[in-house]
Amino acid sequence: MAVAAAALARVADVDIDAGGVFKYVLVRVHAAGGGAAAGNGNGKDIVRGYGWAEYHADIYDKTASELEKQGYDCECLGGGRISHQREEKKIHVYGYSVGFGRANHSVTTEKLKAKYPDYEITWADEGY
Repeated sequence: MAVAAAALARVADVDIDAGGVFKYVLVRVHAAGGGAAAGNGNGKDIVRGYGWAEYHADIYDKTASELEKQGYDCECLGGGRISHQREEKKIHVYGYSVGFGRANHSVTTEKLKAKYPDYEITWADEGY
């Protein structure tokens, strides 16, 4: 299991656009064949957000496809929007996904804080 955990550590926790307002999804990743979905806790949550996506499902489908090629399974935990103001070093997480529901924005925010420690990062359940 240590090998699987080490491999999973290579999957980036956060991959979002460098700036703008865009949709995002919170995804749980685990080794193919059960992993976190089976309740063993060997998964991790990742954040993916891009301005090119018309729908949250577009981001999830691309992410799932990339992860499956690396031998992982995943599930979407929900979505929302991110406002990334690079010049001001501010990120705001809010809203929800019609298809996947609202992500746990506090989890998303903690992941973002680890990647952007010098940013002011906030979240709210309000908004779309």
